[in-house]
Amino acid sequence: MNAPVPAEILAPSWHVVQSKPRMEQRAKENLENQGFEVFLPMLDIQKVRRGKLQTVTEPLFSRYMFLRLTEQMQDLSVVRSSKGVSHLVRFGTTPAKVPDAWVQGMRQQPLAPAQKMFKSGDTVVLADGPLKGLEAVYLEEDGEARAMILINLLSKPHTLSYDVANLLPSST
Repeated sequence: MNAPVPAEILAPSWHVVQSKPRMEQRAKENLENQGFEVFLPMLDIQKVRRGKLQTVTEPLFSRYMFLRLTEQMQDLSVVRSSKGVSHLVRFGTTPAKVPDAWVQGMRQQPLAPAQKMFKSGDTVVLADGPLKGLEAVYLEEDGEARAMILINLLSKPHTLSYDVANLLPSST
């Protein structure tokens, strides 16, 4: 039987949990399976993986999530031993807390579109196709998976629609 929990811990606030590196999802699942309410805000961003531009979903706060006690689970002592969890964030001996209104505000925010790797005017390198290795200037999106680029061919500028997944950031 669990010992009674002090009133300040039962307040409708959220505790801050730090996960082990790249273990946020595992920690979230294990804490939820134990009966805690867990909030792990996620964000879609574009990254270069294996030479291709891909949209990936990552935690908004790397390695951090928010946990709230529930009627089923009111024992914070089990958090640290949960798989994927590094520790419960504390200030001295007091667990760090975030107001419920802040978490609810984060939950109600519409999901932002993926953060784009390129903006108008960026120099990019074509990673695939017959123009592989050539540099171009990123102009704008052309649908969800394509972009308009400006490339010099035969000493003349040409505007082309190109697959965004085949554009890489220029190292210059």
